[in-house]
Amino acid sequence: MQVLIPTPLRSYTNEQRLVEADGATLAEMLMDLERRYPGIRFRMINEQDRMRPHIRFFVNRDQVFDLAHALRPGDEIFIVQALSGG
Repeated sequence: MQVLIPTPLRSYTNEQRLVEADGATLAEMLMDLERRYPGIRFRMINEQDRMRPHIRFFVNRDQVFDLAHALRPGDEIFIVQALSGG
C-alpha cells in the first residue's frame, strides 16, 4: 500500500513523499515503515504505544483513531503532522 509521508518526516524516507509499506493493521504497517526507515515510528507513536497528539492517520481519506484498524493491500495511508509555533 502507498503511504504519504508528511514533509517533517521525509528526512527518514530519503525525502520520498510516497513510500510503500505492508501490514494487516495500522500498527503492522507502522512496524513495516520502521523496518524500512528506522526511527520514523517513534515520531508518530509514543512510549505507551499510542498515537502522538500531533499526528493524524487517514486510510482512504477517513481518519483512523485505532492502531488495530484493519488495512487492505490497495489502501492509501495519509499521515498528517500538525505544525505549531509562536
